[in-house]
Amino acid sequence: MDAQLSTDLPSEAETLERMGVPSHDDVAARAYELFEERGRIHGRDLDDWLQAENELVAKEEHLGL
Repeated sequence: MDAQLSTDLPSEAETLERMGVPSHDDVAARAYELFEERGRIHGRDLDDWLQAENELVAKEEHLGL
C-alpha cells in the first residue's frame, strides 16, 4: 500500500504569512535600516530585531492583512 502526502497543503511560509507573521527577510531588512539610522553603532542587534518585528506586525494589523 503506497501512501502519498498531499501536496496541496500550504507551506510554512504561507501559513505564517496568513497569520500575520512577517518574513525573516523583511524583519532582517528593517532591523538593518534601524541599525543604519542609529549610525551603525553595534550592540543593539536584538533591540533592532524586536523593534523591526513589532513595527511590521503593527503595520500588517493596521492594513488588515
